[in-house]
Amino acid sequence: MKVAIASDHGGLNIRKELLVLMDEMGIEYVDFGPSTSDSVDYPDFAFPVAEGVAKGEFDKGILVCGTGIGMSIAANKVPGIRCALVHDTFSAKATREHNDTNILAMGERVIGPGLARDIAKIWLSTNFEGGRHEARVNKINSYEIK
Repeated sequence: MKVAIASDHGGLNIRKELLVLMDEMGIEYVDFGPSTSDSVDYPDFAFPVAEGVAKGEFDKGILVCGTGIGMSIAANKVPGIRCALVHDTFSAKATREHNDTNILAMGERVIGPGLARDIAKIWLSTNFEGGRHEARVNKINSYEIK
């Protein structure tokens, strides 16, 4: 698995925690930054991650900002992206099993680093169930083609 990850200034600390987690899990990743806590615009970091996932350069993506809202909105503008804003472990599992999400968004001002690690670990290790859920995901995919 290869993961693209980025944040804005509001998600810098949790992003750093998630880099450690992926090292521990043996997951290959590319960190899109930013490298400092200077104020940046979240779309400048969400779009490259989402485009990389949509093009198949990465299997999954993770985005972190202050609330996760801006990152998830920006990522979902890229065709082929199913980004879920998640702040609990149940949703992390369900969004992979039922929605085959390919990008996870979280908010550093909403959750702490321990919960963020738990959410990411579950999300990264949960597979899509397919079955009845596949037909629903296919409806989303076909809508984008219109």
